Amino acid sequence: MLFSPTSLSECLQEWEDLEKDYQQVQETHRLYKQKLEEVSKLQDSCLASIARQKKRIKELSDSLEQCRQKGNSEDGSAIDGILESMKERPNVFFEMEAFLPKKNGLYLSLVLGNVNVTLLDKQSKFAYKDEYEKFKLYLTVILLLFSFTCRFIVTYRVVDALFNFLLVWYYCTLTIRESILINNGSKIKGWWVFQHYVSTFLSGVMLTWPEGELYQMFRNQFLSYSLYINFVQFLQYYYQSGCLYRLRALGERHNMDLTVEGFQSWMWRGLTFLLPFLFLGHFFQLYNGVTLFQMAQLPEWKEWQVLMCASTFLVLFMGNFFTTLGVVYHKYTHQDKAKDL
Repeated sequence: MLFSPTSLSECLQEWEDLEKDYQQVQETHRLYKQKLEEVSKLQDSCLASIARQKKRIKELSDSLEQCRQKGNSEDGSAIDGILESMKERPNVFFEMEAFLPKKNGLYLSLVLGNVNVTLLDKQSKFAYKDEYEKFKLYLTVILLLFSFTCRFIVTYRVVDALFNFLLVWYYCTLTIRESILINNGSKIKGWWVFQHYVSTFLSGVMLTWPEGELYQMFRNQFLSYSLYINFVQFLQYYYQSGCLYRLRALGERHNMDLTVEGFQSWMWRGLTFLLPFLFLGHFFQLYNGVTLFQMAQLPEWKEWQVLMCASTFLVLFMGNFFTTLGVVYHKYTHQDKAKDL
């Protein structure tokens, strides 16, 4: 409960206490700014040292390879030992750089400018990662319900436009959040990142598709596809979250690893029941592309969105299908080699 002075003497005493507290606040803030400057200098020093280490290791590695070609077998074993130790350094430097400021990539620079998005303590990183995962889960549920409503209950074009606008916003937000997470040590990369840019583009094209005969022909198929994909993503979230929790507890996965809209090698632990659902979703994308290409042959075809959506669905199919197939093949190959050993 706050103290409320009722007399002049009490007011004067309260003012003296405030003055002392004010001096303490100023001193604390001065110390805070001093520590910030010290931290900034340490960050610059660490970044310079890591860059210097990387450069010298690369130069030494090239020199050792040349020595290997000229030396004897005893020299070769010593060189192999050094090179083996060098292989561990990139992972160590990656962990260090996750806690140091870094320049934004092209996409983040275009969206946010030169704002530093590196979170400098583990608690903040984990909190942001968990918030990202919850965001994906909540929006997946919302999109699942929205697509069900558009498919079976409401048939107004304006509601379809709201649904597609939500998809554009969702995928745009995902790309920004994922770029921030990558800056903070998450190892999601490759197609699983790029597919969100493709999905953003596809949703934008669907949003601009005007009401017409061809739109109505494809509408129910697209909403059925959206309903299925969001259902699969809902399954993926819980399955992958369980896999990641177990692997992190065993120390086999990085704490900043994320769930993705696809299949990765670490998901092999436990059941692989997701694969049929994923492949069915991939072929649904192919079916959408083929349907749209066939619609472009009709005499009623006028809208450019038909061919653009067809091409985009084809890109999504090829990227998702061959990436997932590559992961499965790689995992089976490594399993067979382990059995042979």
